[in-house]
Order: sequence, then structure tokens, then C-alpha cells
Amino acid sequence: MLKRTLLASLMCLLSTMAWCQVPKYEVRAVWLTTIKSLDWPKAKATSSAGVEQQKRQLCEILDRLHRSNVNTILLQTRVRATTIYPSSIEPWDACLTGKGGKDPGYDPLRFAIDECHKRGMELHAWVVAIPVGKWNEIGCKRLRERHPSLVHKIGDDGYMNPEQSQTAEYIGKVCREIVERYDVDGIHLDYIRYPENWKIRVSRQQGRENITRIVRAVNHNVKSLKPWVKISCSPVGKSREMPRWQSRGWNAYDAVCQDAQGWLRDGLMDQLYPMMYFKDDNFYPFALDWAKYSYGRTVAPGLGIWMMSRTEGSNWSLMDITREMNVLRSLGMGHTYFRSRFFTDNLKGIYTYAKDVFDQYPTLTPPMTWQSTAIPTRPEGMSMNSAGNRLELRWWGGSDTSGSSYIMYNVYTSTESPVDITDGRNLIARRLTHPSLVIGNDDGAHFYAITAIDRYGNESAPLQSKEPWKSNLEWLKNDGRLLVLPDIDPSLDAYYVCVESPQGKVLMTRLLRDKTLNIRSLRDGIYTLKVMTLKKNKSYRIGQFIIKR
Repeated sequence: MLKRTLLASLMCLLSTMAWCQVPKYEVRAVWLTTIKSLDWPKAKATSSAGVEQQKRQLCEILDRLHRSNVNTILLQTRVRATTIYPSSIEPWDACLTGKGGKDPGYDPLRFAIDECHKRGMELHAWVVAIPVGKWNEIGCKRLRERHPSLVHKIGDDGYMNPEQSQTAEYIGKVCREIVERYDVDGIHLDYIRYPENWKIRVSRQQGRENITRIVRAVNHNVKSLKPWVKISCSPVGKSREMPRWQSRGWNAYDAVCQDAQGWLRDGLMDQLYPMMYFKDDNFYPFALDWAKYSYGRTVAPGLGIWMMSRTEGSNWSLMDITREMNVLRSLGMGHTYFRSRFFTDNLKGIYTYAKDVFDQYPTLTPPMTWQSTAIPTRPEGMSMNSAGNRLELRWWGGSDTSGSSYIMYNVYTSTESPVDITDGRNLIARRLTHPSLVIGNDDGAHFYAITAIDRYGNESAPLQSKEPWKSNLEWLKNDGRLLVLPDIDPSLDAYYVCVESPQGKVLMTRLLRDKTLNIRSLRDGIYTLKVMTLKKNKSYRIGQFIIKR
């Protein structure tokens, strides 16, 4: 009883401390499931209209994830010995057209990669390793026809045999094909373990070696081609049995032969996404264990947000999840949502909490300093030009020195010069592939800093703007207590007025009644004033103001 009380007190303390932290580096990921179209795609690509509908659906999902500052998409790519890309090894999955083996008429993986990169997000190809589906369905059936010794039947399902060395070669070959053909940022291995209903007749040590052999094969096939591609997996949520905290027989190391922490230690993996779909004493001690044995690599535990569902989960409260998020941040770890639909559907307010409270600022994924420490050269110059009421920021220069021959850019802003790029609150754009950015809410008092970033996440020194951009917009008058509202075009049919921070967060909303707005509750700083229409549900920017008391 005492140890439980002490642990609960510690977790509450860590949760409170995390509120004050705004990390610059943090993995915020989501599993985007394609099996049986659970998350995507809902439309079937049986016509050109169906293809376009699939694409629109994916873009809508990615837009919502981007607005909540998710930076890593784990997209289910190898489903059950079937794929969502034109593979020379395995057939098409049925999620795309409704029929396994049928070509959807486009390349969903390439489309998804391009759309993620446009939004500054990483895409990791999620590869389901051991399960290969129902015994007589297309994926399992074709694999059995070509490699009968590699498939083991348990009940109605087929599984790749981890005790056959050819299994490692085969899965390594699948991952190699993806990395050769596509600009993925990571290979994410799921179910890289013995099935729970497999009767393991070898020693646990030999069982772990069998699974590790597969990991080694994937590592070799991926890193020999593109060493910047991250290798990760989703191990069972409890790493091992601990003296004071029991896993109740279900842990990665002993139960299913996953030496996940050893894979980090030995450099076989860059990241882990443990499936921590637990709470309270089944979560916190094991989170501490993952943090302790991360070996300087990235760990972003999976949160069971689906457990908040009354129909599919256990009707957890939102606080069960948000407390875990805060503790993970205090331990220097990221967080991952299982799964996308529960997050974007805002189950019990989880999306709103992430977007508006916990993850309101964007972050970068941690650099792979264990793989490369080469620092890119910084950009050489920038220009700031008017584009209507917007700022068009352009820059040039900056180059990769790591050998990947690929460079991206991050943009920071602040009302102070030089811009502090170590402050995560100043980051406004990440992983830009083109040297330009149009900024719609610049008030004429912001400085900017541009950095180059390579595929390993290593960042250059910043190029700093020497002076803020001078917009043509006038500041609205105020005395620190009341803001004088400008004349508003009656055709806008405005009913509400709102105040936004420089980062676009709504800080105040009031009915539009008077010629002044009470701003006593706002701190000194720069703000944007907008009006909102009731009927059209749109907002219009009408000015900026500075509070300086």
C-alpha cells in the first residue's frame, strides 16, 4: 500500500511539472490503421471518383493531425502479407478496392508520403511482421504457395515462423523494397514477436535470438541503403518483470521474446513505441522502466485512447489519458495515439486537449545523433516581402554535410532579437522542403530565424533577420484596459469579436456590442483582432494591437 501511495504522489508531481514544459523535441505520433479500413480508406478505389475520394479522405485526416501538431504518421503499409503499394513481393490489400490483389489505379503509399512531407510530418511505413492473415485469404495463401515452410497455422490464421532463418530474410526483403522505392522516414515493425498463442518449445533465450535475427535482417537491409531511415517497433507495453511491479505474465522480454530495450542498446533500433494500453500501477512503473533503459534513443509510448470508448474500450476518462501524457513528457518521452480515428473524432475531448492545451506548439522529432553528428551549413540570406497583408519570407543557401544530399528548413519567430531557437514556442514551421513561407498573421513586429535541417534531424546555426518586417497595417488604439474597435463593414454580418495570440490561439471571444473591448485580462504583448460571422461561421482579420502598460 505504501509503495502505491508514493508512486501515485510522484506521478501527480511529475504531471504538474509537465504543464510548464514546452519541448522543442518530442515525438507526437499516431497509428493510422488500414486493415479493414478501420481508419482509412473508407471509400473504395473502384473508379477514378473513388480514387479521388480516397485521396481527399486521407488529406482531411492529415490536415486534422497537422493542426494538432502531430509530427509522425505510422501508416499501416504491409497489412497481412498484403500491401498498400505496388509490391513485386506481395499482393494488394483489400482495404483499397474491397478485393485483395486488385490494383487501385494509383500508389497510395507514394501519395501519403508526399502529403505528409507537404505538412512537415514524417511518414513511417508500418510493417506487420509475423501475422499473415486468414489461412485461405490472398496474402497468406500466396505466401504459402511460394514459401510453404515459412507459414505456421494457428486456428484459422497463418503466422510467419520466427524459428526459420528464411523468415528474417523475407521480412528484410519486404522492408528493403519499401526503402528502395519510397522516401519513407522510417520502417515501423509491428508484431515482431512470438504470437501469444504459439507454443514456444525453444528456450526463451533462443526465442529472443530468433526474433532479434529478424530485427538484424531489417536493420541491415534498411541502413545499408539509407542510414537516416529510422527503425522502430511497437513492443508489448511492459518490457519485463520487475521486482516490485509485476507484469502478471504479460511482458515483452519473457512472454513473447522481444528484447526491445536490447535492440536500442545494440543500435538495431532507433525508436520504440511500446503499446502501453494500461493505466495507474500498470502504466507508471513500466513507463519509468522504458525511460530508464532508452539508451539515448527515442521512446514514444502508445496511449490506449480507444479505451475511453464505451463500446470498444473500458470507458476510461479523459483524465486517465491526459495524466499519462503529462508524466511521459516529464520523463522526456513522446506519446503516440492508438488509433487515428479515435483521436481525430475527438473522443471525450482528446483532440481538443492535445491541440489547444498540451501540444499547442509544434515540435521537431529528436535528432539521430547516434547515427550522424554532421551539422548542415546555415542558410546564407533571406528576403521579406509584402504579399497583400501577408509576409512572404524567402531564403537561400544551407546545405547537407551528412551525405544524404537532402536538406529541409525550420522557421522560428519572436518579438525579440535574436530569435531564441531553443525555445519550442518560437517554432512556427518545420521540415519545409522549399525555401519560402507565406505568413498570414505577421503584425510588423516579429523577427525571424531560419535553420537548415538534414535527414538525421541535425540542425544548422540560425540565419537571423536583422529587423522586423514593416507591414502597412496600423496598430489599433488601446490604453491597456480598453481597445478601440475599428469600423466594421456591415456586409460581413459580424456577431462576435475575438483576440488571437501570434501563434493563432484564440484567447478571448465576445459578442460584438460596443465600440470598445475590455482587454484587462490580457498580458502585455502583440495580438490579432478578428470578427466572426454567425451564419457563415467564418472569421475575418480586422487589425492588430500592442498592449504595453
